Amino acid sequence: MCGIVGYVGPRNVPDVLLDGLRRLEYRGYDSAGIAVLQADDIAVCRRVGPVGKLIEAVSPELTGHTGIGHTRWATHGGVTEANAHPHMDGPERIAVIHNGIIENHQALRARLQEEGVVFRSETDTEVLPHLIRKLYRGDPLEAVRSALQLVQGTYGCAVVFLDHPGTIIAARNGSPLVLGKGNGESFLASDPHALAALTREVVYLEDRELVRITTKGWEITRLDGAKIDHAIHLLEEEWGSGDKGAYMHHMLKEIHEQPESLRRCLSGRVVPEEGGARLGGLDLSPREIVAIRRVGILGCGTSFHASLVGAHAMEQLARIPSFAEIASEFRYRNPLIEPDDLFFAVSQSGETADTMGAIKEVQVKGGRVMGIVNVVGSSIARTCGRGVYVHSGPEIAVASTKAFTSQVGALLVASLMFARTRALGPHEGKNFGEELLKVPDKVREYLDNPGPILKAVELLTSGKYVFFFGRGVSHAVAMEGALKLKEVAYVPCMSYPAAEMKHGPIALIDAKTPVVAVVPDDIMRDKTLSNVQEVRARGARVVVIHTEGDHEAGRLGDVAIAVPRAPSLISPLLTVLPMQLFAYHAGLALGRDIDRPRNLAKSVTVE
Repeated sequence: MCGIVGYVGPRNVPDVLLDGLRRLEYRGYDSAGIAVLQADDIAVCRRVGPVGKLIEAVSPELTGHTGIGHTRWATHGGVTEANAHPHMDGPERIAVIHNGIIENHQALRARLQEEGVVFRSETDTEVLPHLIRKLYRGDPLEAVRSALQLVQGTYGCAVVFLDHPGTIIAARNGSPLVLGKGNGESFLASDPHALAALTREVVYLEDRELVRITTKGWEITRLDGAKIDHAIHLLEEEWGSGDKGAYMHHMLKEIHEQPESLRRCLSGRVVPEEGGARLGGLDLSPREIVAIRRVGILGCGTSFHASLVGAHAMEQLARIPSFAEIASEFRYRNPLIEPDDLFFAVSQSGETADTMGAIKEVQVKGGRVMGIVNVVGSSIARTCGRGVYVHSGPEIAVASTKAFTSQVGALLVASLMFARTRALGPHEGKNFGEELLKVPDKVREYLDNPGPILKAVELLTSGKYVFFFGRGVSHAVAMEGALKLKEVAYVPCMSYPAAEMKHGPIALIDAKTPVVAVVPDDIMRDKTLSNVQEVRARGARVVVIHTEGDHEAGRLGDVAIAVPRAPSLISPLLTVLPMQLFAYHAGLALGRDIDRPRNLAKSVTVE
């Protein structure tokens, strides 16, 4: 969601801030702004819309060496320039940017208004500069500390004071912040991606920590005043690039990067000659694997759909009772957690607030939880301590594609590892591993010849809404396909297990209703084809995604898309590909903002 950038040093600060904000555009936002310390004032520039509009608005004559920048995703108050960050105190000598939600902002606002404070925005954030001004006694760090002790909620915030050039005060509670070290300069960001071109040496702030940042480095303390030392981490080289290259959009580029992202995810982990797999990041002995009573997989959105596939694989391959659950629901239902349960938390960004909340619920109840994330050093990776990096490389488009297939790949590898210890013989393990290692080439084979995608898109954009269905793991793929079409093309969609159509939703089928059926050649094929016949009998226009060579399934579709053959549990890595292309080309046909769909954010860091 919202993005933060800060800089103190010899470079011209507007250039650093604007470049950093451009690198954070993928997170999703609706307005942007910067604050730059001058000799006599704090120069603030804000604009609604893309960072490009802010860049156009910033005067080339604006210079400075201390500043903060922000991209806002609206929570409190509409999308207006007045609500864009940074926000300032009354005398305009303090500027604040903030990610997160201040839950008691109304009470704080009322108290400040009684004391004569005039508010200029509708945001929860604006209470911060006024509160800091009220508590300021000459020490900026202590003023921010005192203000945050009165705040309830989540924050990643950065503050500059006109009285203290060369200093940024920042704090974190539930919203990520990372510090970057340079030569006589210091950086701040909400995402290490913003710093990748500037420095490799970073420190990740933890919850309830504050930092005073200067050109000499930083001093970190806890909210209670205790001093903290953090080890410096080296940012890993990122696979792939933030540039679109020869592609029109990041989303299309990332769809076509999947053969390599999957190869990285599987390489060195699947070991067919041993009939199994290795995931050193889990650090589990065979004895510990045998003792697992139940596996829970937690995620949101696309990561939840990958979790559904993972739960199927854990249960069928490893014969461990398994379930997937939406993280935001899990944490609030007071779940039963036993010491021999194992949980996986799945998140592309590693910063998803709802998933972080679910992790903490598992931990407070004595359970074990491991991360499956893409971003090295992210909050979920650090909180879990153990887990798996999926190695997708940077994913810039808001709608996730290659992260989904890599998450599924990582969960299949974990399932194979557990299965070889608990339930699977070496021959079966070898066969499954070999099939898994064939997938990157099969993904490339399909993407080189994807079939009549545009014909399917014409059908899918012709109705009021679209139904998606499948059985078993293919239902998870149907859910992901529906989500993608909603996200990118804004087409209303519904997804169901195929047999559930006749238990109510089939009442909505009429002549020419578009339906997408996911029908790989597996144990559920014949039953799913019967469900296809049921909607066809009511006049539906059907797109069938089927296995190559399954001519009967192909004949049942008004449009038929064939994907390479793969075992049932591996098939989602292939059947999801047409879904991604449907969403992309439908969005293109309807004139949508492909990489930054309205109202959406790449990293959802608020509840």
